[in-house]
Amino acid sequence: MSRVHDMGGRFGDGMIVPETEDDPVFHEKWHGRALAITLAAGALGKWNIDISRHGRECLSPVDYASMSYYEKWMAGLAGLLVDTNILSREELEKGRAIGSSNLTAKRMDADKVAGVLASGGPADRPSDVPVFYNVGETVRTRKINGNRHVNGGHTRLPTYVAGAVGRIVMIHGTHILPDSSAHRLGDAAEPLYAVAFSASELWANPEHPKDEVVLDLWQSYLSGAS
Repeated sequence: MSRVHDMGGRFGDGMIVPETEDDPVFHEKWHGRALAITLAAGALGKWNIDISRHGRECLSPVDYASMSYYEKWMAGLAGLLVDTNILSREELEKGRAIGSSNLTAKRMDADKVAGVLASGGPADRPSDVPVFYNVGETVRTRKINGNRHVNGGHTRLPTYVAGAVGRIVMIHGTHILPDSSAHRLGDAAEPLYAVAFSASELWANPEHPKDEVVLDLWQSYLSGAS
């Protein structure tokens, strides 16, 4: 079953209105603080980016639909902090620490932030999984977009593209498979492709049928299509 966040192309959610270059980076002062706290907590090394994404996806549909973007971030982070025993529910409720933490040495000081952010978080990894497809080749995505490792788990194959036929436009190399790493099952690196899908392949009555959607998809999501 797809989760509430998997809503690409779904009717009834309204148009996407892109922000302009003149819009502020953060619309509320606390948004910047929410981003900073999330990144600083991630630096403690208790989870990876796929685990944190899955944490936000696991919010209840009611909460997910009613929360703003950064409210989701804070709710997902609170769950991760408790799940990894960094904080207790009592500490969250009281808004202050009870006792000391054994993670103090991993605290990211302000003078280290710029360097850590500049180093990025590369997800490319060596892999012995051979590359099956070439640029220009036609492929079909899995008909069902569920996680094959964990029932109900994280996947980067959206529902709206499941079972669709597309064209390989780029090979990115081999990258960590989120379906595995989101559940602490290891990197399971495999080839990652940019795949282009025509709007007419994805939707019954697209406004611009010749438009294309390009998605980065892992090899295990794909099969050959003739």
